[in-house]
Amino acid sequence: MISGFLGTRAPLFMDVVTLYFAALPFLVAFSIYLAVKGKYQKHFKSQMAVFVLTLLMVVVFEIGVRVDGGFNVYMQESSISYTGAVVYLVVHILFALMTMVAWGITIYSSYKAYREEGMGSSYFKLHKKRARWVFLAIVINSIMGTLMYPILFVW
Repeated sequence: MISGFLGTRAPLFMDVVTLYFAALPFLVAFSIYLAVKGKYQKHFKSQMAVFVLTLLMVVVFEIGVRVDGGFNVYMQESSISYTGAVVYLVVHILFALMTMVAWGITIYSSYKAYREEGMGSSYFKLHKKRARWVFLAIVINSIMGTLMYPILFVW
């Protein structure tokens, strides 16, 4: 694998993916800002773009990890407890999966409500509430995923 650019032993794909997930809450926050300003079309397009880009980054990550030897190879030089890192990873993966599903449902149901009823729909009060929870989950996932980097390649 090609070495990364962050000065650790991490491969390039891991540096890129980690930086993306560190930036993800800011990308989503900007998209939310567009909705607050009433730019709903731009909000929807940016949410879709960030969602699809996030899925792409997950695919890049999964392929890279598989090709590079996987979690066990990365843990060989880590000073963190193997069992602790596995538990942390499993919790992160489960939470990330639930977040992606909730985010996808929020995007789909919002688009459907918008097409069928427009912005006057009572659905959009629920959308705001659901979106706040999804945003919080994205932030937590971003922090958890970004912390995997030092667990595997720094500490």
